[in-house]
Amino acid sequence: MSTPSQINETMRAFGYPDSLICEYDHWVVLARPKQATLGALVMVCKESAQLFGAISREAFGEHEQVIRDIEQGLKAFSDFEKINYLMLMMVDKEVHYHVLPRYSETRKFEGVEYPDPGWPVAPDLAAGTTLEGENLAAMVTGLRACWPA
Repeated sequence: MSTPSQINETMRAFGYPDSLICEYDHWVVLARPKQATLGALVMVCKESAQLFGAISREAFGEHEQVIRDIEQGLKAFSDFEKINYLMLMMVDKEVHYHVLPRYSETRKFEGVEYPDPGWPVAPDLAAGTTLEGENLAAMVTGLRACWPA
């Protein structure tokens, strides 16, 4: 998909490279270490832009494919009912989205339960399980296995 990444602080904050699901020319998709819902991701622009309108035309152009891959990959991974994209950029400054698959019922992965306590309204980003080490690696492996080629 792309050459080795230009790493920014937002990518580091969300566990890059350990949390990497897929790297594109202008974006990375990472497993969100704090799984607010099962399969929660972060889509981070590799550029240093801190305003959505400041990313390059090339990043905007690639944006469409990344979103399509996210939706196809997450659907295969956990068959979400809805999906939320949150662009907050308050603490982590570079352009990024929190991508949250949404579920009306608790889901399980690798023996761990993942409720969606915000359903059917706004997601609760503070809720969920924090993944580290082998648990994060298992989530990354599971998501990568479902990612479009």
